[in-house]
Amino acid sequence: MEIILYDELLQEIFHRLPPPSSSAVSLVSKRWLRLLRSSLSSLTLRLSPNHPSLSSLSTFLSHHTYLSSLSLSSASSAVAAAATTAFSDNLLISISTACPNLTRLRISTGPVSLLPLLSLSTSCPHLSSLNLILSRNRLSFHFLLSFKTLKSLTVILAGTGTGNGNSSPESSPMPDYYTSSGELRLESLCLSGIRAGDYSLSWLWRRCSYETLTKLVFENCDGVGDNHSFSCFIKGLKNLHELELKTCRSIVSLILIKLAENRFNSLKSLLIYDGGNKDGLLHFIRETRCNLQKLDLRLPLDLHDNHLFEIGAKFNRLRVLRLQSCSMVTGEGFKSLGLALSDELEELSLTNCDVINRHNGFLVELAQNLRNIKILDLSYNHMLLDKEFASMISSYVDLRKLKLRGCSRLTNSSLISLCKNCKHLESIDLLYCHGFQVEGVEFVIMNSPELRKLQVEDRKLSEVARRWMRNKFIEIEP
Repeated sequence: MEIILYDELLQEIFHRLPPPSSSAVSLVSKRWLRLLRSSLSSLTLRLSPNHPSLSSLSTFLSHHTYLSSLSLSSASSAVAAAATTAFSDNLLISISTACPNLTRLRISTGPVSLLPLLSLSTSCPHLSSLNLILSRNRLSFHFLLSFKTLKSLTVILAGTGTGNGNSSPESSPMPDYYTSSGELRLESLCLSGIRAGDYSLSWLWRRCSYETLTKLVFENCDGVGDNHSFSCFIKGLKNLHELELKTCRSIVSLILIKLAENRFNSLKSLLIYDGGNKDGLLHFIRETRCNLQKLDLRLPLDLHDNHLFEIGAKFNRLRVLRLQSCSMVTGEGFKSLGLALSDELEELSLTNCDVINRHNGFLVELAQNLRNIKILDLSYNHMLLDKEFASMISSYVDLRKLKLRGCSRLTNSSLISLCKNCKHLESIDLLYCHGFQVEGVEFVIMNSPELRKLQVEDRKLSEVARRWMRNKFIEIEP
C-alpha cells in the first residue's frame, strides 16, 4: 500500500512540474520513466517513416496507460515520405492496438484509408474528437457512422483529383453495408480544402444533426460539393453558435446568404478571413435574425464604412470586435460604430489598422465612447505615437489585457501613461516594440499590482525585474 501511495504522490508531482523540468524526469530511473508515462494523459509526437523505432510504436504507446489525447505529425525532413497513405494507416493500426482510452486524436502525417479507421472506431469506443486527412481520389464519409461518440470532426482533403471521380452528386457510390440509416451527432465540424466537385460531401450534409452542431469551420475551400444539399443543411441548423470562413472567397457569399435565410437566430460568433464578399456580407448583416456577440474580420479590401454603419445598427449586443488589416474603412465608420457599441463592447482588436495612419486622433475619440473595454489589441500599428496612445489609454481604466506587439514607435513614455491609468492590468504583450527599453519594462512590472503575464524580449528584463516577477508569480513568455 505504501508503494502504491508513493507512486501516486510521484505522479501528482510530475503533473505539477513545468515542461523544462518534466523532460528530465525520465532520466532519473526506469521506475520514474514508467510512472511518468503512466501519468500522462496527453502526448504529441513528430514521426519519421524511416525511423527504426517506428515498429515499436504500439509498445511505446501501451506504456501510457491513461493516454486520452494523442497528436501525430510528420518530421519536417520526411514530409514527402510521410504523405503516403500506408504510413498513416500503419500509425492508425498501432493506435488501435495500444490506446483503448483515447478520446482525442489528431493525425496529420498523411491521408488515411477506410479499414484502419473502422478498426480505430472499434478499438477506441470513447473517441470524441478526430482530426485527420482524407484522399480526394477515394473520398467517402460513411465510416463516420462507426464512431458512436464522435462530437468534433476536422477533415483536410488532399489530392489533385475529384472525389470518387464523380461528375455529379448522384454518382457518388454508397457501399451496401452503409445503406442503413444513421445520424452524426457532431457538435463541431471543420473542413479544409473542399473543391466544387467533391460531391461525396452531400452525404455529410444529409447526415449531420441539425440540433447538435454548434460550430462550423471552412478553410481554404472553393466549393461545398452539392450546392442544393448544402443549402438545405445550412438553412436548417438550429443551434449554430460559431461560423468561421478562412480563405474561402468563392463560397463566402453563398454561405452568408443561406445563413441569412435561416429562421433560427442562434449564431453568436462570426469570423471571416481573406476572402470576403462586400455585397454578401452586407446582405447578411441586414437580413440575419441573429444578434452577434463576437465578430472577427480580416478583409483588407472588402470591408467598408457602410458595413460598420450596419454592424453598429444591427448587432447591439456585440461584445468582441476584431478587425485586421481593414484598409478601406475610415475614422467616420469607426466613430459611428463606437457610438453604437458603447454600452456592450468589452474586447476591441485593431491589428495593422491603416486608418490610424490616415486619421490622426480617431483612437482617442473611439476610446471616449468605449469605456467598458477590458481587452485591447493594437498590434502592428507601426505609426501609433506616444501622444495619441497616452490620450487614448486614459479612457480605458478597467483594462485587463493589452497587446502592443509590433508598435515600434511607442516609447517608455507610453508605458508610464499605461501604469498611471490602468491599475487592473493582468496581461501585456510588448514584443517587437523597439522603443521600449529596460527601464520602461521594469516600471510596468513594478507598478502593475495585478499583472500575471508578460510577453517581452529577454534582453529587456533587468535582474530587479526578474526577482520581482518571481516573487509575484508573474508568467513570462519570450
